[in-house]
Amino acid sequence: MLNTIYQLVAPRRFEVIYGNIGLNSKDVLVRPTHLSICNADQRYYQGLREASVLQKKLPMALIHEAIGEVIRDPSGEFKPGEIVVMIPNTPTEEDEFIAENYRRSSKFRASGFDGFMQEYVNIRKDRLVRLPEGIDQTVAAFTEIVSVSVHAIGRFDAIAHKRRNTVGIWGDGNLGYITAVFFKTMFPDTELYIFGINRDKLSDFTFADGIYTVDRIPEDLKLDHAFECVGGAGSGKAIEQIIDVIQPEGTISILGVSEYPVPVNTRMVLEKGLRIFGSSRSGRADFEKTVEIYRKNPEIINYLSNIVGTVVTIRTIDDMKKAFELDIQKAFGKTIMIWEK
Repeated sequence: MLNTIYQLVAPRRFEVIYGNIGLNSKDVLVRPTHLSICNADQRYYQGLREASVLQKKLPMALIHEAIGEVIRDPSGEFKPGEIVVMIPNTPTEEDEFIAENYRRSSKFRASGFDGFMQEYVNIRKDRLVRLPEGIDQTVAAFTEIVSVSVHAIGRFDAIAHKRRNTVGIWGDGNLGYITAVFFKTMFPDTELYIFGINRDKLSDFTFADGIYTVDRIPEDLKLDHAFECVGGAGSGKAIEQIIDVIQPEGTISILGVSEYPVPVNTRMVLEKGLRIFGSSRSGRADFEKTVEIYRKNPEIINYLSNIVGTVVTIRTIDDMKKAFELDIQKAFGKTIMIWEK
């Protein structure tokens, strides 16, 4: 069976290649329908990665946040027409101590091998999770980044001490918003405070117990634990502020991605006995937990719909370029591509 793959071959340039999908495969055939553009996709699209990285990674199909429609499953576990979320992380070995998303041998779509910008995706059935019927598919499209927040919150629950009266989240962007929505859902009795730079964005955190711009943090504010969801050039300042306001033996969860080393005040980390841990990507268990939260808390979809920004119907390469260019211009929210065949 002939498959059409839309690869980024150079910054801002997509080309079509054709591949063959063997119909004797035991894998599930899925047609991507809704795709969400991530900042990592943009770093490739705009050529913001180092030249050596681009040379190694490209050509490559982008997108690791996507859902699709099952076309064929030889095992019969999934029925044709079912809507599933596709897991981009693909483990190649077992490890009883290291989670699948941290194993160096695991493969990750749109980071070293082709992502979901394909007409069809041949994928292992353990890389699929069935979505609830009737779910808003524009929201479900970015389940992958939601699962990253769920993964980080689960790690927080395992690592942080049990005094959780007050928790802070630094970051008023997509990742900060998603992490805040799910943290408040999973820990409703904890007072949650959000710290950002944009008052308009902060006003969307209606479920939080308090919001602050980072230049007006009360001097007497103390937090038991905190999450850093800023990333980029702002990571260092955010971590510095967290270390200042967090209580001794608190836990700091790092989620923001920075391309450059970030300075950390290790003296105060030592004096306060802080725990700092990082979280990246997610695995099947995190996707399953995320979908289960969708089912049990349908109102959470309404909160997530607040960050659906631009929605672009794509049919051609020009449509794909348009979606990526519009995504660059956005101030907030996720850009969703609806693939119309």
